[in-house]
Amino acid sequence: MVIDFLNQGPKEFDSYEDIFNEYYVKIFKKLNLKGDFITDVTIVDNKTIHKINNEYRNVDRPTDVISFAFLDEKSERELKGGPINLGQIIISYQKAIEQADEYKHSLKREMVFLFVHGMLHLLGYDHMNEDDEKVMFGLQDDILGGLK
Repeated sequence: MVIDFLNQGPKEFDSYEDIFNEYYVKIFKKLNLKGDFITDVTIVDNKTIHKINNEYRNVDRPTDVISFAFLDEKSERELKGGPINLGQIIISYQKAIEQADEYKHSLKREMVFLFVHGMLHLLGYDHMNEDDEKVMFGLQDDILGGLK
């Protein structure tokens, strides 16, 4: 399992590569997934994620996290041989700072939450209806543990 990490934000966000790797392992352990996977994770500013959000989702505002799954079917994640790229997660560090302040928890907790949320989307989880939301949000809470 490998994260291809790119920080386009301030230097202090470089430390999230190690933190995300730690939670990457937790996610795969929690979901009992085995395999050779790659995930691209990029930290950007609000201007960049706004542009992406507008271009790909037709939503004309910045958002906190966007995930692009490269595989649609669970069976595609079970292919044998070579690493499988699950997709890309893009996180706005500026939105993370705003939301950490708004929700009165640490920036680390917010950044990890956004990463875990994005990973679960790449792995096929969603929150489009109440049942799916309960499952996905329950997993997020379990993976985050007591992180404040």
